[in-house]
Amino acid sequence: MNYEIVTLEEKIAVGVSARTSNMSPDAGAVIGGLWQRFFNEGIYTSIADKANEKALGIYTDYAGDEKAEYTALVACETTREPSENTYTVCKIPAGRYAKFVIHGDMVQAVGAAWQEIWSMDLPRSFQCDFEEYQDDKMDNAEIHIYVGLRAE
Repeated sequence: MNYEIVTLEEKIAVGVSARTSNMSPDAGAVIGGLWQRFFNEGIYTSIADKANEKALGIYTDYAGDEKAEYTALVACETTREPSENTYTVCKIPAGRYAKFVIHGDMVQAVGAAWQEIWSMDLPRSFQCDFEEYQDDKMDNAEIHIYVGLRAE
């Protein structure tokens, strides 16, 4: 799977979060539930100061292996931190990321991409990884996946 190395500035994201792990039998339901809440409960529309219209799936606070728990967030990038802490605020750290561009079904293409990414020998930082959904086409979406890399 092809990727490019990019350097990103820090991003502020606001949304909803939960703890899970890749080995948890309900991980898919936990993450899927976050997406449902984010859109069906009007959370996306209520977040102020959006930097763009893209949705983010963020994975952070993990210990560095696929069995460890992590925080999953469904969020959008904002131009500043909210004045009220109604939702989870996450700072995506500045740094080097491997950027993967995938196309296809929002759920199946992303799942297949992550399985392949986990098998790759990348110098991962295990600090923060995220998906950036470029559009809302469920069956033919363009998704950018950013995998945090260790500093050189």
